Amino acid sequence: MASRIIMHIDMNAFFASVEQQCNPALRNKPIAVIGSNHRTVVTTSSYQARAFGVKTGMTVREAKRCCPHLILVTGNNTKYTDTCVKLTSIFKHYTPLVEVSSIDEAFLDITGSLKLFQSPGHIATSIKKEIKDKLGLTCSVGIAPNKLLAKLASNLKKPDGLVEIKLEEVSSLLEKLPVKELCGIGSHLEVYLAEIGIMTCGELGRSSVSSLKKRFGIIGEYLHSMGQGIDDSPVIPMGEESPPKSIGHSMTLPSDISQRAVMAKHLFRLAEMVGRRLRRHYLHGRTITLTIRYSDFTTFTRQLTLKHPINHSQYIYQNVLKILNTIRLKQAVRLLGVTISNLISRTVQLPLFEEEKKGMIITKLMDDINDRYGEFTLTWGSVLFPFCHYGVISPAWRPEGARKVEYSY
Repeated sequence: MASRIIMHIDMNAFFASVEQQCNPALRNKPIAVIGSNHRTVVTTSSYQARAFGVKTGMTVREAKRCCPHLILVTGNNTKYTDTCVKLTSIFKHYTPLVEVSSIDEAFLDITGSLKLFQSPGHIATSIKKEIKDKLGLTCSVGIAPNKLLAKLASNLKKPDGLVEIKLEEVSSLLEKLPVKELCGIGSHLEVYLAEIGIMTCGELGRSSVSSLKKRFGIIGEYLHSMGQGIDDSPVIPMGEESPPKSIGHSMTLPSDISQRAVMAKHLFRLAEMVGRRLRRHYLHGRTITLTIRYSDFTTFTRQLTLKHPINHSQYIYQNVLKILNTIRLKQAVRLLGVTISNLISRTVQLPLFEEEKKGMIITKLMDDINDRYGEFTLTWGSVLFPFCHYGVISPAWRPEGARKVEYSY
């Protein structure tokens, strides 16, 4: 493969930085972004809070113990998704090859942009300046021959860093670098590698492919390539991603519940959210999955596969209830989730029967109104009850397509 130049852009303390930019009174102060649920945890914290040891995933009590004067800010997902869309627009000024890997990270293939924008460093500096001038935010940028190394480079200097790894520098850089620094090697895999004497990327790159495949299966060969800094995966622009394999929503409940009637109302809302995303992108699915998490965090799923694919919220809900009715609940429930998979794409077909035709027209009208005025502006009277969506932005969220989730509700 011809030499490429890949850039990884990682926004610094993204949620906290957006909140500080929106509210000048929060700037240069220790803040933690949390959810609206009273059982929330820290989503992210400002660098001022991190200096006191405040970390993502901490409970509010733990965070306050580290930093008694910590300022808690309830997150607003609409702000973050809107900012991501603006960031993507900036990136596209420099290359059409932009892959949004998460709401605060993106890969850019700038190989073909050098004729217009001089050097990789010049492009990176220009992007950083434009983000700072237009949005008031900082980012760390990594430049390298591939995505694996570009992400590594962006992590080497934070916040507001810029690091370029050139091809001739790869071997010396990786020789003593701990394997955990590579994206894709988590804490468990790090332990397993240590058990066979592999601590650094240099050792991983020199290890036997056959022994790695024997120990780790199909990923053994990929691990060997990672240790050598090899990664041929392309930057996949928005609109060219593989179709989603599933669409789902989940929510942590305001309090643990045992009443099935209350669960049913929450499940209807989740089914409607799933159904609307399916219909918006002309998708239907056959396999419905119900996720339940107990109060002690024990989590399990149950599935039901239908003969024919569906995308109507009522049908999704009815089948979710069928699944729920097969489960003997052992504890109060903390979280519920509804997912539909086994997806196919097809245009809407007009039903033959008058009752089904009427239902389709009503659903279409409701979708149009909710698209214009916001989720659940119009809903079914049988499920009217106080409801808040304590949504956490999914890692699968993207600014376009079926993976885009609206957070205005």
